[in-house]
Amino acid sequence: MSPRIVVIGDAMLDVIVRPLGPVAATSDTPSRVRISRGGSAANMAVTLARHHDVTYVGVVGDDESGVMFARDLERAGVRAKLEIVSGSTGVVVALVDHDGQRAMMTDRGVNCELSLDHVRDALVEHFDHLHVSGYTVLDDATRGIASAALDLSRARGASTSVDACSLAPLEKLGAEAFLHAIGRVTMLFSNEEEALALAHETDVEVASERLAEAVDELVVTRGANGALVRRGDDHWFARAKVVDVLDTTGAGDAATGSYLAARLRGSQCGDALELAMASAATVVGHLGASD
Repeated sequence: MSPRIVVIGDAMLDVIVRPLGPVAATSDTPSRVRISRGGSAANMAVTLARHHDVTYVGVVGDDESGVMFARDLERAGVRAKLEIVSGSTGVVVALVDHDGQRAMMTDRGVNCELSLDHVRDALVEHFDHLHVSGYTVLDDATRGIASAALDLSRARGASTSVDACSLAPLEKLGAEAFLHAIGRVTMLFSNEEEALALAHETDVEVASERLAEAVDELVVTRGANGALVRRGDDHWFARAKVVDVLDTTGAGDAATGSYLAARLRGSQCGDALELAMASAATVVGHLGASD
């Protein structure tokens, strides 16, 4: 039987903008624009749902964006357990440059209003694995909820994972506070910059060695440099697939989601990492994170 997975994270609407020329500061700039369901954890949930039974837990506003978010998850095969509160669903505007790199401007909306009661209710049914978005950990308003959910999962014998998610708020909170909040998780996902910040190191190899002491399994995505996994004294590397990059939005989420899905199916670390790189390559070839 396929493992049952619960994912906790932000509910977001993505507005992806790729200017087709120099930005005209006081006029119109021809651009390609895509609007879709977003959110790092939701991207992971959609990837996981291709192979597993997935429930998504979050909070949306009483607006059309919240309806769109829920509808998209359900269409992708994800069971959505969304708390609805008065206010606006989160929105992120991503400006994508000619190299596919993006700058994100984020309005998290009502995501800070996720309640502990809602999360506890969502965790009543049996589940085998809990994934928590780093954004839930990084926010002062929801950090305690993230910690409580992870503690409950460990007490029930479920495996756990956390994605560091974002460098700037991670540096603001501090590595020690972040690692204390998540406890010893089964898997920790981060990109290279986040791994360096969490370990207070400048070399990714050294950083990964240090972080691997605090978690059972560490996955570090490195963009064009591929990805690495450390599990105890063992480690694996995989090269990034060579593709034309249009937009990197959601590539890391696709990679980590594919890796987690494969590991929960019983795949070995090296095989799962190769699948992760193939999944990321598919995402960077189009605009936006959604398929």
